[in-house]
Amino acid sequence: MKFVTAIFVFALMLEAQPPAPKPEHVSSVDSIIKAVYNVISGPAGQKRDWDRMRSLFYPGARLIPARPTKEGGAQALMLSVDDYAQRSGPALEKGFFESEIRRETQTFGNIAHVFSTYESRHAPGEKPFARGINSFQLLKDGSRWWVVTIFWDSERPDNPLPSN
Repeated sequence: MKFVTAIFVFALMLEAQPPAPKPEHVSSVDSIIKAVYNVISGPAGQKRDWDRMRSLFYPGARLIPARPTKEGGAQALMLSVDDYAQRSGPALEKGFFESEIRRETQTFGNIAHVFSTYESRHAPGEKPFARGINSFQLLKDGSRWWVVTIFWDSERPDNPLPSN
């Protein structure tokens, strides 16, 4: 029984390890941010490369949209990369392009915090249907950068983007 349990635990550990990334996608703060926007963006009918997405995220990482409540506050919806792929994949595959329009970055040691203002479109050149700010928390493990968290909120009439 102990042998079976050990094999099961080992299998879970292997499953939890993300696929290997392309080194150029994780070599800098700039490259990993661009890779995240690139992997979720694409024309209608294009499947997203979820293994590439997983390769950018630290094991156990979270994607967290802030969802407004009727009372005026918000709730955080905690998603794994796989949860995000399952929930968002069908909508993204209808045509979705998210691009960064502004960035503020702070780094300290092996961590970085990036406020990345974005615009979302269904096709390049269209008027944006959504805007907001992605708050990326990144970790450098000595050889590469990882996304630990993306926490975001969308622009609304009562929540406009900052002017500067």
